[in-house]
Amino acid sequence: MAAAEPDLPYVADAAFDGGDLDCGSGLLLLIRRHIDPLRPGRLLELRSREKSVEEDLPAWCRMTGNELVHHARHGDEHVFLVAKGAFVPPPPPPPPLPPPLPPPTAAQGSEAIEGGGPRARAGDTRVAMPALAPVQPVVMLATLPPPAPAPALRPLSVMGVGSWPRPRWMLQAMHARLEGRLDDAEFQATADDAVRLAVAAQLRAGVDVVTDGEQRRDSYASFVGGRLDNCQLVPVTDLLPYVEDPAEFERELRALDVPAAKVRHPAVFGLLSRARPLARHEAAFVRTLTAKPVKVALPGPYLLTRTMWMECVSDRAYATREALAADVVRVLREEVAELLADGVVLVQLDEPVLSEIVFGRASRQRTFMCGALGARRDPAEELALAARLLAEVTAGMPRDRLALHVCRGNWTPDERAALTGDYAPLLPFLAAAPVGTLVLEACTHRAGALEVLADLPSALRIGVGVLDQKAPRVETVDEVVVRIERAVQVFGVERVLLNPDCGFATFADNPIASADVAEAKLRVAVEAARRVRGGPGAA
Repeated sequence: MAAAEPDLPYVADAAFDGGDLDCGSGLLLLIRRHIDPLRPGRLLELRSREKSVEEDLPAWCRMTGNELVHHARHGDEHVFLVAKGAFVPPPPPPPPLPPPLPPPTAAQGSEAIEGGGPRARAGDTRVAMPALAPVQPVVMLATLPPPAPAPALRPLSVMGVGSWPRPRWMLQAMHARLEGRLDDAEFQATADDAVRLAVAAQLRAGVDVVTDGEQRRDSYASFVGGRLDNCQLVPVTDLLPYVEDPAEFERELRALDVPAAKVRHPAVFGLLSRARPLARHEAAFVRTLTAKPVKVALPGPYLLTRTMWMECVSDRAYATREALAADVVRVLREEVAELLADGVVLVQLDEPVLSEIVFGRASRQRTFMCGALGARRDPAEELALAARLLAEVTAGMPRDRLALHVCRGNWTPDERAALTGDYAPLLPFLAAAPVGTLVLEACTHRAGALEVLADLPSALRIGVGVLDQKAPRVETVDEVVVRIERAVQVFGVERVLLNPDCGFATFADNPIASADVAEAKLRVAVEAARRVRGGPGAA
């Protein structure tokens, strides 16, 4: 006869059985799905028969700021109580009331009150959490819509790279939405207000092309995990079991100037399906605010494949990383086509991980913002894969409406933390890229000399970084004029577009600049472009 189930010191608000899963085989994904909807301080009960969890779960709690409240072992089963954040003990039960008059009958019950005492069994009111979503069938568009006309960009057009600092209330709404405490309608209404502010700032600065500032995104790339089916957003700290050296990774995350517990990473646990757009709704709302051309940035196919592929998780749905890449290409290709059909003037694919391929090993720096957590082979093989995926996404699409952005890391203003190296190792890739515009760093000394890019094909426009988004000081117009004139000497005026080196807030929780500084910098670039064109009255 089985022994009676032991009592726990507190009643949990949610519970699940992890069975034989270890932390590196999907258990952390299940923990995240169950703990995110809880209010801070509330408890999750986890049962596990995998002995490694006894050591790994406390390490995960330390890294994520959650509190391990209780651990007990009963035979081959471990029982854990984990609080979301710091544990908030339930209030003690009220003192018993005096016995009623007349005295209770013999039928009076004797069950203990649920609450802070022994764990309830019959009538347990804990929240029932859904299981992992079933694998959805892959849905492909029969035909892609043709691109709609869009205005040509004049030389020296000024635009942001993509992201813009979010207001504090937008960040609060974002976290509430990620944790299931805010419904989508309320979140979108809040985000609309944040986009209005971001667009208004760009219009005041006088830019030629606007973005929505990526206000609805937790970061430039991982947001897709909240938009695609069978993809889940998890904090970077949850990835501890998936790296080769967890202790070293933990040390590096704590040393970096970034809130790693809040930066989320997309994890694939089933076949990717695109039931809703990634960014089409973003562009549609911006176009209600201005008649100016709109640019939309999307994470590139190689970046997404690198960040999404995690062995022991992704390989439940995909046998290889290349198989995952095929579905990444499909959903991106559909999204890009629809954005172009909606009249978006420029769709920019972000591939900062390309610099990690060629510079990461030499510097021995971890650049997790660039997807360095994923498996990586020889640099030549990785660049070949990146080139193939980019070609597959853009095949048959108008090059003049497509852009590629490359940088060396944008999660901290500390220049020592990002990668360094000129564009020489990437020249063959950039020269063959099936896009019409390259959006590149040029201000930072880490990018090397601009002249390295002089031999790129003349059909390529160059979005030249003339503003250092990491520097708190706003450049003078004279400084930016010198940078523009240098770019014109190298490429010719007809090929030059103007932008910051990277976004102003790549990660929502870790903006590189304030909104006021971002607006001031763009205003300087606009004035400098006017001066180079020949004065305020020039076309």
